[in-house]
This record gives sequence, structure tokens and C-alpha cells, in this order.
Amino acid sequence: MSEHRHAAGRPTVVLLTADGVAPPTHLDELRARADVRECTAETLAEALPGAEILLVWDIFSDALASAWHAADALRWVHVAAAGVDALLFDGLRGSDVLVTNAHGVFDGPIAEYVLACVLAHDKRLHETEALQRAGQWRHRETTRVAGRRALVVGTGGIGRATARLLRAVGLDVRGAGRRARDDDEDFGTVLDSAHLADHLGGVDHLVMVAPLTDVTRGMLGADELAALPDGAHVVNVGRGELVDQDALTAELASGRLAAHLDVLVVEPLPDGDPLWSLGAAHVSPHMSGDVVGWRDTLSRQFLDHLDTWCGGGTPEPAVDKSRGYVSG
Repeated sequence: MSEHRHAAGRPTVVLLTADGVAPPTHLDELRARADVRECTAETLAEALPGAEILLVWDIFSDALASAWHAADALRWVHVAAAGVDALLFDGLRGSDVLVTNAHGVFDGPIAEYVLACVLAHDKRLHETEALQRAGQWRHRETTRVAGRRALVVGTGGIGRATARLLRAVGLDVRGAGRRARDDDEDFGTVLDSAHLADHLGGVDHLVMVAPLTDVTRGMLGADELAALPDGAHVVNVGRGELVDQDALTAELASGRLAAHLDVLVVEPLPDGDPLWSLGAAHVSPHMSGDVVGWRDTLSRQFLDHLDTWCGGGTPEPAVDKSRGYVSG
């Protein structure tokens, strides 16, 4: 990583937020460390001139691209999210501006959410709930989780935390990533995600946690879904665009597959979308990593990074802007 030189002292931080988005906690501490300019997407270009740091709290905003001409002193952008797909554009990629993200904050919470989805599916908890509401006492058998096969697509921090939890309850877990290998400390075997369809024939639980990039967009398409065995379960906690949503909806409607979807192509999921009513689909509103206190954790992470910056150091780890994620 190249060295990011910056003047010591009190920096100017532009805080990009939006109406309806809860602000960072500990704003008083941030203002004690830096001059803070709060703005929205509409006023970002007015706030950027002379500012060294941009804190993107409105995590789905792509406003920096159109305001880039005003970023005359920008040296560091921090995104308060794991995914940075909304932020990146050619001008930023080609610059020497440092980009960091919420690396590590969501690993454990999202892994727990995935485990909950796996257990709910194999133990038929959704069906139990529905039968209770209908006043029906119906004995059924459930599936033993231990020994089932899981493939985690995405071998970053979230994928690794997920693999460890799934293995702890007895699943046979493999990973799929950019580089195939047989000696990974968390996955054991990592398969080549570029040939995903070749690896899906024996998968019971397919977990999508890969970052959204030009390479991963649409990686779970109709062919890959068709390669999954009958009764397989898809969990998407990465980005909606990783999956061909129409093809997945068709598979769910046929009853061949089931899915837990915390991320969708369009959010909120539009009224009338068949995913609302399909029995095999379980939709949650992009909340898998949002545990009690998560905003506080994000705010503290940025303050720690800011202390490093003000001390003349470089916050780490940096996002590899050419790839769109923190490289392991």
C-alpha cells in the first residue's frame, strides 16, 4: 500500500449523511478532534473543498462521483459499511485517495445471522410458527444439521466467521473464492468461484457473502441455481445483485429450492413482488449485521482511525480499490 502523506494537526471531516439516517454516535468526540462539515448528497460538492477526510455515513450513496470535481484536498474516504460498491468509480480508483471501510465490525453478527437461517431451515421453524398461528398441533421430523454440506461464497472476514460458526455445529464447510487452495485455516478447501456451477451439486446450504464487484455481479445465475440439488437452501447476506433474482424466484416458486434473503436487487422489496408471498422465500430488510450497538461500534472504529490519522499514521486495512474489497 502506498504511503498517504498528510499534514498533522486538526483535519476537516465531511460527514455525508441523509434524511432519515441516524447520525453517528459520539459526534461530540468527533468535533473535538476535527472540524466537521455535515452534508447530504445534494450538498456534498459544497462541503468538499479544502476537506481532507470524507466519512460516508449514508452508505448507499453514490454522490461522491458527481461531486468529485470539488474534492481538491481529499486524502481519505471511510465508508461505515463492509461493502463499498456504491462508492467506487473510475476517478476514485485511479487516485491516491485512501479508502477504508467497516472491516471486521459485521463479521460476527452476520455469521450469527447465517447460522440462524441455517438452523431455522433445517429445523423447520418457519413452518412451526405458521402451524402455531393456525392452531394446528402437527408432529413432524426435522433435519439433522451435523453432517450437512455448506458452501460459503466469499472468503473475507464475514465468510471466515461464518465458516467457523457453521463448522462448530457440525456442518461440512467449504469456501469459494478468487483463488483455489486446499490449506485454508478456516475453510480447509477453497474452490474457484469463477466456476461456481461446477461445485454446487452436493451443496445443502449455499451462503453468499462475496463483495459486489464487476466479477461477482450475477455470479449465482440460472445455470448455477440449476446445478444445486433439490431441496438446497440459499442464504444471501452479501448484495442482492450477486444473484439473478428472477431465476431464483422461479426456483423458489417451483418448490425446488428455499432461500433466506437479507439483501435484494431493489430495496425495499417492491409491493407485489412474488418473494413477499412465496412459502420458500424468507425476506429480511438488510439487517443481518445490525445488532444492538452497531452504530456505536462503527463510530468508535472511525474515531480510532482518525486518531491514527491525526498522529501521522495510516488507518488500516485499506480497501483495494481495483478489486473493491480489503484483500486478505
